[in-house]
Amino acid sequence: MAKAGDFYVGSQLFCGAAENLGAPIPPVGLGVGPTKIRGAGFIAGPLIIGSPISYTSAPNVNEANLMIARCGNAEAVPPPPSIVKVSSRGFPPTPIDVVIGDILGPVGIAGHALTINMLVDTITTLTCPKTFIIGIINALGFKVMTGAEIRAAIKAETGAHVQAGAKVRNGVEVTNGIKITNALNSAPISKAPVHIGRATGNKSFDIPHARKKGKRIRHVCLEGPEAAIYIRGRLSNKNEIQLPEYWDGLIDPETITVSLTQIGSSQDLMVDKIEWGKKIIIKSGNASAIDCFYEVKAARYIDPENHDEKLHVVYDGDSPADYPGNNDNYIIGGYQQ
Repeated sequence: MAKAGDFYVGSQLFCGAAENLGAPIPPVGLGVGPTKIRGAGFIAGPLIIGSPISYTSAPNVNEANLMIARCGNAEAVPPPPSIVKVSSRGFPPTPIDVVIGDILGPVGIAGHALTINMLVDTITTLTCPKTFIIGIINALGFKVMTGAEIRAAIKAETGAHVQAGAKVRNGVEVTNGIKITNALNSAPISKAPVHIGRATGNKSFDIPHARKKGKRIRHVCLEGPEAAIYIRGRLSNKNEIQLPEYWDGLIDPETITVSLTQIGSSQDLMVDKIEWGKKIIIKSGNASAIDCFYEVKAARYIDPENHDEKLHVVYDGDSPADYPGNNDNYIIGGYQQ
């Protein structure tokens, strides 16, 4: 092998035969004759740049046509910190400064990185029929999605979730644990948890059948023009129904109603009186011993601190934000987001 010191090529450098599988193919892109590009070069490869120990495994066994490794030149002091660097410094950047594969020649990309750090000044576009990501994804900032999203896994979120637009769920949604919504009572409607959309009309729940495998039960919630609560039970050999202590100040005593179901015989039962909204006295019109089921209902105050606040059942408006009363007292349900 010939050995030389500094070597200068004033026109073009060719190393190896310009051919493909034995057929001559001159690199016409470098120019031919008077059109040749001065300073251009051709290397048939394989080519190693940097320390050969990163790729040398056996004679005539090469891992790639172009192999780039960390600099092993002892005279390069300090050694270059990077193995490969691509820069447009001194020139304006373009969207195709670095191209890996194209429509006519797609390539596979395999990588094993210690870390990946990217700073993108404008936008990142990834077009892919299917993407698999294994591991934890941490996102800081806004996330905008257009199209369908399918998840088969656990999703945990910490922080605010803001949505503008339609959200459609097909199937069963199960929440295990506690769901807490924190909002200030003094918050205006624009900050309250209000979902704007099409009224579903049915607030329901769906659960597995308790005894028949493969069957389910769906019930729809009771609705009415008040914030009603109730208690029920059985009254036997006594005539007083004690109302819960926490009802004091919570419910409007004027809205209390009582339903009685006689057990065993006709007892001609009636409500004798309701004392101070704390207990109900029952009496029998034929002096029978009392034995009955009871159900007591009452309407909660819409605002426990302002008993004059009433529910507006029907009102003019295009959304819950147009409600004429104090929206701070409500969490609006029954809407598809």
